[in-house]
Amino acid sequence: MAKVFTRIGKDIVLAIKNGTADPATNSRLRAVLQNARAANMPKENVERAIKRATSKDQEDYKEMVYEGYGPHGIAILVESTTDNPTRTVANVRSYFNKLGGSLGTTGMLDFIFERKCIFKVRNNGSELEDLELELIDFGADEVFLDEESGLIFIYGEFTAFGALQHYLEENNFEIVEADFERIPNDVKTLTAEQAAEVEKLVERIEEDDDVQRVFHNME
Repeated sequence: MAKVFTRIGKDIVLAIKNGTADPATNSRLRAVLQNARAANMPKENVERAIKRATSKDQEDYKEMVYEGYGPHGIAILVESTTDNPTRTVANVRSYFNKLGGSLGTTGMLDFIFERKCIFKVRNNGSELEDLELELIDFGADEVFLDEESGLIFIYGEFTAFGALQHYLEENNFEIVEADFERIPNDVKTLTAEQAAEVEKLVERIEEDDDVQRVFHNME
């Protein structure tokens, strides 16, 4: 959970740095605070992140994306938030090199991953088919009920985040989580032994304090 809280803390800082410290006027900050509640992030952690974001002494974070291939040709995309890109890229490159992969150039995986926004909301009694038809006009391209959590999952175009968030808030849906994901349009199936090699690399990358999220196209 410490890793999750650190990631959300950085998301709070970035949301405020790119907008305002008022959730009422900062839609991205509202979404991040919802994620903090969903993760049971302590209130003092949230308040500390907000204070850090508004401090003049706060280091400037940069959002950096690194792309490469892991063992057995698995595409891996790394999202990071860092105050020292030189350090971060050196670390990420070393993980790839040591564990059977290679770091590539920015944009090389654009044909594999598509960036989407995702909302997880509680059902307020709306008919799923009607809701899907309504949300298509706001940029949604997939709406379904997740049987395990009982939540409605809504996937949409990356640029549709604001419109979808506004619709859901205006129509009294409780947004449990809102985020961005990289969805692979081509997945590879590996043996258990091969998959273990890829998972070892992914786990090592995820352990880095500067890394926010890691995506891959392993099935």
